[in-house]
Amino acid sequence: MRHLIFDIDGTLLDSVDLHAKAWAEAFAAFGITVPADEVRSQIGKGGDQLMPVFVPKERLEREGKQIEKFRSGLFTEKYLPKVKPFPGVRALFERLKAEGHVLALASSGKAEEVERYQEIAGIRDLVDVATNSDEAERSKPHPDIFEAALDKLGRPSRGQAIVIGDSPYDAQAAVKAGLPVIGVLCGGFPEAQLSEAGCTAIYRDPQDLLDGYDASPLRRGLP
Repeated sequence: MRHLIFDIDGTLLDSVDLHAKAWAEAFAAFGITVPADEVRSQIGKGGDQLMPVFVPKERLEREGKQIEKFRSGLFTEKYLPKVKPFPGVRALFERLKAEGHVLALASSGKAEEVERYQEIAGIRDLVDVATNSDEAERSKPHPDIFEAALDKLGRPSRGQAIVIGDSPYDAQAAVKAGLPVIGVLCGGFPEAQLSEAGCTAIYRDPQDLLDGYDASPLRRGLP
């Protein structure tokens, strides 16, 4: 598995709760009451897929762009400074580069968010390819963002690329793109849910994946 495609939020960065709070606060500003816990179950989707879960269609058509703009500004100003990397992220990427892997990031976040995330995670110098919401018509669980990553990677042959993500939406999108997927539990989704969505192996967090690298599908391939 030479080409590794990583999700960011909930996989490399401890940001899922912060995104949920930002969405709940943004909805409240527009008179839509949604508990952050309910929003949390949808984090991993982009705004185009998340908002229709909570916003009636007619309001979405009328105010969707305003809600998303408000949420983006709120997250950047209030919540982004609180985002931290999970344990082992930098060390994992250093090991993977040393082993000859090509490293890609595939996020539904905006371009400026993805840039900032690389700085927070301390991996900017180790990332070969990064995608963002501008390069995908639809966000996860649609496969568009992973298809964009595959394009940037030069369309590696089957069996040469794998996705690492924390949400069932990552797994569903990867499967639709014809990619195997490794799950991590640090984003807060249950192991059973990740397995059901298509994860072939599951680790606790980036540090656990680093510790188990030698026996992992990243080193040994899939059965």
